[in-house]
Amino acid sequence: MFVGVAGGSGSGKTTVVERIMSGLAPHAVTLIHHDSYYFDYGHLSLEERAQVNFDHPASLETTLLVEHLDGLARGETVELPLYDFKTHTRSEESQTAMPTPVVIVDGILVLADREIRSRLDIKIFVDTDADIRFIRRLERDIQQRGRSLESVVKQYTKTVRPMHLDFVEPSKRYADVIVPVGGENDVAIDMVVTKLREVLDPS
Repeated sequence: MFVGVAGGSGSGKTTVVERIMSGLAPHAVTLIHHDSYYFDYGHLSLEERAQVNFDHPASLETTLLVEHLDGLARGETVELPLYDFKTHTRSEESQTAMPTPVVIVDGILVLADREIRSRLDIKIFVDTDADIRFIRRLERDIQQRGRSLESVVKQYTKTVRPMHLDFVEPSKRYADVIVPVGGENDVAIDMVVTKLREVLDPS
């Protein structure tokens, strides 16, 4: 059972994923982050890396993600890339992912890509107001990624907001479940967890 969790940056996807996983046995779930598949921009200068549009689908090696999803579906173990968001480079190390009954894929563009969508059994979109998303992104990028206020605001106005309107928001129409209020909707989460439990234990 493949589950996709999409929504704008700062929408609460992590909260939704954590709540879903907390309702299932740990050994039954594998989590994959789409943003681990950003291309390695180590060949660019730091200034050039900062100019990359990381909110455009072309910045992600989605073909590799699809290959990994297909491998897990065949019961194979796959090696997931690890990404350093401070340097915009991929780590030389990888993370081993085992095939499990439930695989969750999260990311802002998960529902925007047809190849990913075609492999998802449940498609979730986390819907949160733009001002809340911006505040959350601002706090995260400054506290966790060492960004300046000016750089976060510049990136948001130049790429994050336009790409959200072009790719993320339109992908909501593909969702089976829309979770409002930034991932804090108990009814929506309980519905998804109940469905997954039925799949894991059909008796």
